[in-house]
Amino acid sequence: MDWITVIILIVAGVFVGFINTLAGGGSVISLSVLMFLGLPPTVANGTNRIAILIQTFTAVSSFKKQKVLESRKALLLAIPAAIGSVVGAFIAVDINEIIFERAFAIVMLVMLVFILYKPQKYLYGRKELMNKKINVWQILLFFLIGIYGGFIHVGIGYFLLAGIVLSAGFDLVKANAIKVTIAFFVTVVALLVFFFSHEINLLYGIVLGLGTIAGAIIASRMAVKKGVSFVRWVIVILIIVFSIHFLGIVDIKELFVSMGNS
Repeated sequence: MDWITVIILIVAGVFVGFINTLAGGGSVISLSVLMFLGLPPTVANGTNRIAILIQTFTAVSSFKKQKVLESRKALLLAIPAAIGSVVGAFIAVDINEIIFERAFAIVMLVMLVFILYKPQKYLYGRKELMNKKINVWQILLFFLIGIYGGFIHVGIGYFLLAGIVLSAGFDLVKANAIKVTIAFFVTVVALLVFFFSHEINLLYGIVLGLGTIAGAIIASRMAVKKGVSFVRWVIVILIIVFSIHFLGIVDIKELFVSMGNS
């Protein structure tokens, strides 16, 4: 691996760690970079999980240190999500990715409505929901989210945030802390599937992961310092950008590759 490749992976990792910690969708960048550097799509998908694992572990540690992580609720929601990720990882090659991405874009746009319309009702915490025990519907919801995470992981943060905020009542800052915890466990399980299927490049994944550490630390601190409003508008911007990508209006991957070739 030459120094140019190292620099590309680390810089990409910083952006991915920042975006994924605040919201989600950063894997569009990391997958694009990995494929741009010559990895086959399946290997890029598996290799990306190494960086995600490092990034989520860093973000969880930072949120926990800042005392905004509701550990018990996070672990309870992580269990069905982790189980679902096994299913998603195994069926990844059998799903029509284009159809799935279009559906994902629609879900993100629906979430955008909730964020912009009376946000105080959904995004600033609802104690009556936070104090409730985990129910069957939440278990099913996070199991399904886990399937998606095991499949491709791109944008899983949006699904997790929607599920945590709307079903569990946490504000966006605490929801982000819970989100990265769930994403960590989902990634651990999915990574094992890719590892035993020999679909990872360990060196590329570790170097990319080193970059995500810096991005995750910066983002987690900004989330706590800036508060709900800051996170809200970051998510709005990212939802619009990645919805345009997933709906096929503008191909972000193609733009990234074109920039790299210019």
